[in-house]
Amino acid sequence: MKKVCIIGTGYVGLVTGACLADMKNKVICVDSNAEKIRMLKRGKVPIYEPGLDEIIRRNAAAGRLRFTTSIAEGVRKSEIVFIAVSTPPKADGTADLSAVAIVARAVAEAMDGYRLIVDKSTVPVKTGEKVAETIKRYNRKHVDFDVASNPEFLREGTAVEDTMKPDRIAIGVSSKRAAKILKELYAPLRAPVIVTDIKSAEIIKHASNSFLALKISFANALAHICELAGANILEVVEGVGLDRRIGRSFLNAGIGYGGSCFPKDVAAFIKITEELGYDFELLRVVEKINREQRARFVKKVEETLWIVKDKVIGVLGLAFKPNTDDMRSAPATDIIAALQHEGASIRAYDPQAMQNARRLLTGVRYCANPYDAAKGADALLIVTEWDEFRDLNLDRIRRLMAHPIVIDGRNIFDPDVMEEKGFIYKSIGR
Repeated sequence: MKKVCIIGTGYVGLVTGACLADMKNKVICVDSNAEKIRMLKRGKVPIYEPGLDEIIRRNAAAGRLRFTTSIAEGVRKSEIVFIAVSTPPKADGTADLSAVAIVARAVAEAMDGYRLIVDKSTVPVKTGEKVAETIKRYNRKHVDFDVASNPEFLREGTAVEDTMKPDRIAIGVSSKRAAKILKELYAPLRAPVIVTDIKSAEIIKHASNSFLALKISFANALAHICELAGANILEVVEGVGLDRRIGRSFLNAGIGYGGSCFPKDVAAFIKITEELGYDFELLRVVEKINREQRARFVKKVEETLWIVKDKVIGVLGLAFKPNTDDMRSAPATDIIAALQHEGASIRAYDPQAMQNARRLLTGVRYCANPYDAAKGADALLIVTEWDEFRDLNLDRIRRLMAHPIVIDGRNIFDPDVMEEKGFIYKSIGR
């Protein structure tokens, strides 16, 4: 059993802390947001993540998981301190590391003995050096410490499973002592552990997310080619993905990637490599294709409806992906804004994200269910591929709509079935 402090209770910090507690460690989660800590103490989880609420309740009841606003308390009662605070993008694409710097100083001032400080936040290469310098500067008791990098590879919607059954665990260290502590911490997971230097571990995270974003943009570029050629993108990526060197995952054509990781990490990696003296042109094209895919979807709506002004458009799905309530960089925001700009009236439904969407989108009528969104609509857009939408009563949908037009940005329906049921159906790359 290890004594662990997690500083930052966003997706990464909260999931990591809860899962480490479920592995029988003693965990203290720290956050500067007092209201969030009060919610967590009451057993209320501020984010939607399948399975997370039960893990938090179980481990809080067992005394293995606690919450506080005090960094000093967390540091004093722990041997391992994870920094899992937000590193949002600045206007130029670089990561804002101010929260990391503030936490590093606070950790240093609170240390009364050896501590292993671990960067869990997604940070640019060489951040570990800066964290170590900061801790050394403010380490007034001059106690021994190590800094390590332990990037996360969590997917929102499956974050608990990704934590408990990881493909691999990457740890970047500068001492055998730090490597031993982290190997012991993660031993119960029985996952492959790659031990590197700190800089290599920091690059692994940005390289992984950038490559996955590249696969998505490649699939979307292929989808456009398929539409021009009259081919079927699903058959093409199936044939490509069966090559073991390539793989089928993340070769799904749609309306582009969003969320808190891919847009931020691709932009950050471009800036990181630029500062190192390399122009990563390939990633600039990945970003360009992703932007264009949203615009192409809006154009598909325009071409299908001819005149968008005064049309009622139902939108199914707002979150950037299913099984989350996260609206950060969600394609729905750009698509809805573009259609509203042309004078369309929007009726929208999402199983989890509508509360967060209300903070970003105005003039939208939020509906109680998918059928309410379809009622009287001139077109229905599929923007997020929730399983709930795959199981819709399509006959009922058609009867409710003013015109039976479905424009599917996630390819969740069979074109032949939709045609048989009397829909005008448009999808991506088919």
